[in-house]
Amino acid sequence: MSTATRAPFRPQMTLYREWLQRERGLSFASYDALWRWSVTDLDAFWQSIWDYFELQSPTPHTAVLARNAMPGAVWFPGAQVNYVQQVFRHVQPAHAAGFSAWISRNEKGEQRELSWPELRRQVAALALHLRAQGVQRGDRVAAYLPNIPEATIAFLACASLGAVWSLCAPDMGTHAVLDRFKQIEPKVLIACDGVSYGGRDHDRLAVVTELRAALPTVQHLVLQGNLDPAATLPDATPLSAALARDDAATAAFEPEWLPFDHPLWIVYSSGTTGLPKPIVHGHGGTVVVALALKTLHNDIGCSYEANSWGERYHWYSSTGWVMWNAQVSGLLSGTTCVTYDGNPGGSRDKPDWATLWRFAADTGVTFFGAGAAFFANCMKAGIDLPSVGDLRAVRALGTTGSPLSEDVQRWGTAQFRAVHGLSPEDTRPPPGRPKAGGAPLGGSEAHEVAGVGADIWWCNISGGTDFAGAFIGGNRELPQVPGQMQCRMLGSAVEAWNEQGQPVLGEVGELVCSQPIPSMPLFFWGDEGGRRYLSSYFDMYPAGHGRQPGGGDAGPEAGGVWRHGDWLRIGPDGGCVIYGRSDATINRHGLRMGTSELYSAVEALPEVLDSMVVDLEYLGRDSYMPLFVVLREGHTLDAAMRQRLNEAVKVALSPRFVPDEIFQVAEIPRTLTGKKQELPIKKLMLGQPIEKVVNRDAMANPACLDWYVALAAQRLAPAA
Repeated sequence: MSTATRAPFRPQMTLYREWLQRERGLSFASYDALWRWSVTDLDAFWQSIWDYFELQSPTPHTAVLARNAMPGAVWFPGAQVNYVQQVFRHVQPAHAAGFSAWISRNEKGEQRELSWPELRRQVAALALHLRAQGVQRGDRVAAYLPNIPEATIAFLACASLGAVWSLCAPDMGTHAVLDRFKQIEPKVLIACDGVSYGGRDHDRLAVVTELRAALPTVQHLVLQGNLDPAATLPDATPLSAALARDDAATAAFEPEWLPFDHPLWIVYSSGTTGLPKPIVHGHGGTVVVALALKTLHNDIGCSYEANSWGERYHWYSSTGWVMWNAQVSGLLSGTTCVTYDGNPGGSRDKPDWATLWRFAADTGVTFFGAGAAFFANCMKAGIDLPSVGDLRAVRALGTTGSPLSEDVQRWGTAQFRAVHGLSPEDTRPPPGRPKAGGAPLGGSEAHEVAGVGADIWWCNISGGTDFAGAFIGGNRELPQVPGQMQCRMLGSAVEAWNEQGQPVLGEVGELVCSQPIPSMPLFFWGDEGGRRYLSSYFDMYPAGHGRQPGGGDAGPEAGGVWRHGDWLRIGPDGGCVIYGRSDATINRHGLRMGTSELYSAVEALPEVLDSMVVDLEYLGRDSYMPLFVVLREGHTLDAAMRQRLNEAVKVALSPRFVPDEIFQVAEIPRTLTGKKQELPIKKLMLGQPIEKVVNRDAMANPACLDWYVALAAQRLAPAA
């Protein structure tokens, strides 16, 4: 798709502001003023989102936020919704405009396009098959599938019936999957025969057999022949056969209308200790928040609307990460989704960090998202984007998963200047892209909208699996500062609190959200009395403290604020920086800091592939801070390398944060979702037994733990 054929594409936030002024008589002098209205007049803001996106219900809601309590908020009582109803609204107009619903490719180069009518037919066919197997509202359907179109089809089929979906990636082993699925007692299992990753096929039939045997509630197995279309297991229905139905019943099928807070899916926390938390989100809250986040803040438009004509949305993810759910949400607003199933870095024998970029060039991707680590790896691999293919259609880059360093963002910006034939000093907009994307909040037409001028727009977001959304993210109307996220999300009453529970600006504090958001969990599955849910997010601060919309305290019946577990600094201009997990903080000689700044300094060295630091200051002990580094092949941790690492920390941070010791390791322990396991290693080094601090089945690389266990034993051994 040529950039010359695209519409000007005014920012979605601009269109929403204009709608507020036209339909509600509301205008705001700044984004900060708009944000403060959204977190103070909660009813008016969320009603505006319902109306702006023209959400439908056969029965009216009697209130917007009927009960402002955390947990226990009651949203849109009386309304009926279905995630799939919202998707199906786009079938006819998107197809009439000539756009596909889904474009996918795997490592073997097999590419498929799924039309909107075919998506609807296959969803209906599988839904009717599941209904024939006795699946009803509230039944759980568990899936063990990679990032292929069939995973999305199966999810939509399940959701259309009011059944509850839950998905695990096929790179997870039997025990890790069972730790999740056993808790929810699924009636149906939809699984694949295997996956291709890193240039190799990985058979999963034995794992599927084990899963079925260990899940006594499973009454029906559906098997996707991902490696071999003819793959079979006893008493399994081929998914291809279930999807083949095409008759009057499939044509007449309609998703069921459900209460606003009917469970949609169950996602899981990383589960570093104990069983993973089975987090339940609802249909209505997920739809409302996904539309506001993806459209207004991520600036992803409808493919068949003139302003965003030809939009193609790609966010690389596995099915084990909530960004898979975020990718599927593109369908809610009629956007063509573009997905890749495989290793974004090529194979171990032939590393290739240009893989996704070639895919994006071939398919005309307009919004390209990935984890922050992906962009860092591309920079370190020396990828030259202008030589990869025609990437001129890409107008936005999305990142999440970990903080994006300033260096990496500057690298990507420079690469996209070169993609458009611009020099580093050139301030002209690229060909086919307008100079400005709409009037600024103050109304001056001379304003240069970030990301619509010479530079690519970076949409850096931070949120989580916990509430299927983001607290902090992008706004294409605002200036960009490399290394920062642009703003707090509309409707997200996010603050940084100091140790006294007071909001602070320009200082690092605990990230809290003082008002409910519709997509916050309904509950944890099997959590009797909600105790686990309460302790996970709401029990750090006194109930009612800071809970009055717009500021101030409420009564204890309002509950506590949501404490997310991140260190956050909010700048005077509203820009935000996440400094890592607040429970893995470094506190050196009275100076407190998250870990991400140290990682940015250390991992900027080309020899460093990965790193992790833990601070063992605890209950008054002296601080001991070891640094663990993974070095590129051919490099060793000699005296010169140690000096370079120490100097990098001194220059970027402070001599206070120079590590006490540096260790070269083979791997940094990570969860299945890619998070560094700082806190478990910290607890291990403080003397807690390994089985108490980490769940090996929830790890991507459990074998690496043995080295850390040996180090902890050596350190804790009594002196001779």
